[in-house]
Amino acid sequence: MFLPLTVRNKLWIAGLLLSALALPLASSNSYLMHVMILSMIFAVFASAWNLVTGFGGLKTFGHHAFFGIGAYASALIAIRTGLSPWVTMWLGALAAAAAGVFIGLPILRIRSMPHVAIVTLGFAEIVRIVISNLQTVTRGEMGLWGIPAFGGFTAPGVGTVAFTPADKVPFYYLALGMLVLSLWAIAALMRSRTGLTLVAMRDAEDAAQSLGVNLTRNKLLVFAVSSFIVGLAGAFYAHYIGILTPSAAVGVDLMILVIAMTLVGGLGTLSGPVAGAFALTIAVELLRSIEDYRMLLYGAASVVIVLFLPKGLVTLRRRSTRGVEARIP
Repeated sequence: MFLPLTVRNKLWIAGLLLSALALPLASSNSYLMHVMILSMIFAVFASAWNLVTGFGGLKTFGHHAFFGIGAYASALIAIRTGLSPWVTMWLGALAAAAAGVFIGLPILRIRSMPHVAIVTLGFAEIVRIVISNLQTVTRGEMGLWGIPAFGGFTAPGVGTVAFTPADKVPFYYLALGMLVLSLWAIAALMRSRTGLTLVAMRDAEDAAQSLGVNLTRNKLLVFAVSSFIVGLAGAFYAHYIGILTPSAAVGVDLMILVIAMTLVGGLGTLSGPVAGAFALTIAVELLRSIEDYRMLLYGAASVVIVLFLPKGLVTLRRRSTRGVEARIP
């Protein structure tokens, strides 16, 4: 599925990673850090959704349910038991993965992709309604507040690292680590035999089954991995924002946003969802000053990109590279 990395690709990756690591050193402005952190959270979410839809061909429209489950599970466990968010974040991700297996067992046997899309969307709506109605536990739309922040620690050569609203740099580096880890896990999975099987199922499901591929088992595996990653992003979001509401954590508009990010960046590519997440998150913030026209321009820009760059923003670098090579005598 993935070709071996060339020297040029390695230099691109190293350059981007070094730039990301150096950004807080150039400017630790709280607003800039906040926008970057949200971009990375959405990038993790979009990359995990792209794993099942872009690489696996499973049209699921209910992944925001796993984001909300991860967020609420981690927050509630931390509040009720006093466990550190460093622990509950992983428990929230495991809860999301368990929910993915629970809903995946019946629906991934369905061969009709439109039915899979509708069932997963319905599941997400059920999760949202349950969270909204369990007001004694989740406080519903009033908001679950008092969510503990990540505990500080002392790092050699750095000193004390504290996660406070006044200093978002530690959150930035933690989000960056989560993004890099998620992309590495997805790339490793797609380079494995499971990844090749996944692409074979996407491109020719009947042919793959005729060769002895267990469709349900492989679909369920990638669905669980994707749910885990989305749940991890949701758990981080809960402890970063500090307050949760069903509409914000499990709202369908969140899923629409992630789909737009993936399509704009490039469906079925590793870097596409990341590029789309950063582009659209930053675009929303840049257009904030025009109030009512912001979403209109946001939607128009998304449509234009999809029309003229159907394979996403990631094709721009390939086109520019080909153009440079064509001009070299």
